[in-house]
Amino acid sequence: INLLPKDRYVNWSTMAIAANQLPGVTYGMLKGGNVRVGMEDNIYYSHGRLAKSNAELVERMVRIIRELEMEIATPEEAREILKLKPLK
Repeated sequence: INLLPKDRYVNWSTMAIAANQLPGVTYGMLKGGNVRVGMEDNIYYSHGRLAKSNAELVERMVRIIRELEMEIATPEEAREILKLKPLK
């Protein structure tokens, strides 16, 4: 994070795998990054408990973001941030 350019905006995201997912993405978010969570990187919701679904992992991160009074991008905003074409 300290190596990111200071003289311009840099759009960056953070992800982590397995048990490091929740603390890793939360730290990255607090440092200004976007987050990515999901079962492609982590199949556990907590120690020893498999996630019921990808949505369960996403919903937990949404709760954390809201508790910290931070903004959550809409799907349209996320597509714009990632420079993806709008859905038709």
